[in-house]
Amino acid sequence: FRSILSSLTFAYWVPNVSGGLVVSNLPQRTDWSFEANKKYAKIAEEVGFEYALLQTRFIASYGADKQLEAITLATALGAVTSKLKLITAVLPGLWHPAVYAKMLTTLDHVTNGRAAVNVVSGWLKDEFTAYGEEWLAHDKRYERSEEFIRVLRQFFEEDSANFDGDYYKINDAPMKPKAVAPIPIFQGGNSQDARKMASRVSDYYFMNGNTLEGFQKQIEDVRSKAAKEGRNIKFAVNGFAIVRDTEEEAIQLLRDIVSHADDQAVEGFRQAVKEAGQSSKEKEGMWANSSKEDLVQYNDGFKTGLIGTPEQVANRIIELKKIGVDLVLTGHFHYEEDLRRFGEQVIPLVRQKEKELANKEVHS
Repeated sequence: FRSILSSLTFAYWVPNVSGGLVVSNLPQRTDWSFEANKKYAKIAEEVGFEYALLQTRFIASYGADKQLEAITLATALGAVTSKLKLITAVLPGLWHPAVYAKMLTTLDHVTNGRAAVNVVSGWLKDEFTAYGEEWLAHDKRYERSEEFIRVLRQFFEEDSANFDGDYYKINDAPMKPKAVAPIPIFQGGNSQDARKMASRVSDYYFMNGNTLEGFQKQIEDVRSKAAKEGRNIKFAVNGFAIVRDTEEEAIQLLRDIVSHADDQAVEGFRQAVKEAGQSSKEKEGMWANSSKEDLVQYNDGFKTGLIGTPEQVANRIIELKKIGVDLVLTGHFHYEEDLRRFGEQVIPLVRQKEKELANKEVHS
């Protein structure tokens, strides 16, 4: 009921790595540079997006051979925007949580309360081995991430932080100034380790692209786990948006993207995530049920079904809202025009349909 009456939040993937959001050789008008991302951020906040998610990537994967670091770029984008909230992805193991807490607080001050963080536990072994860091087993990566979040919360909420964990030791460490506004903590992952961690410590649980039924099962599972911890948690979904004047145009672009897939990069990504998931208790990770076509959008964004006319996509988003989704994260193909199209043609339709849905609930 809460989700029906409250407004959905919209976020977009920041293309801060080369190659855009699909592993395809089909030419796309999307750039990874600061100048391009400055333009995209200004468009996004103008047309109704509330959040931007910056990826963490340090070495080439799925063809992304150039990468801009997330929190550095977020701070720069924050200085040239006024409303957009900036979610910076971070890999525990490559950052110390106390240092990152200070960086997030700094971002929050630069942006007057618009900082957020997405704690990712890691799937790309090469990032750790290249930097001389230990690649932990799946369950250990999530244990470390949970400690990382608990340390962040200590610094955000206490006058001085103390923590005695298996991965981090903090001894009467001060953190001033505090953030201007609470810093939301996002987290993804499909395994039971990820879901349990989210239920205990995170504010938002991010889900890879999926069917409505698949999303509903995840939401029910994580929500029940959080209830046992005495917590409420919000849910965010990933979707790749292809919005065109006709359904045929949208589907044709999807076909073209997939038919021009970079097969070598897709296979390399598939192998990396398969290896990362092998050490989970379920012997599978977030991408266990992903086909080659799904992996062309590397967070299964095609599965979510945000493909069609503005009306069709808005209706799909309302279906997501009905099952308990709070935030919709979108990737795009031609970033400048597709971000604007989504904001101008889809978001207003969703807002209209939300009002109709809320009125129906209130009077039923």
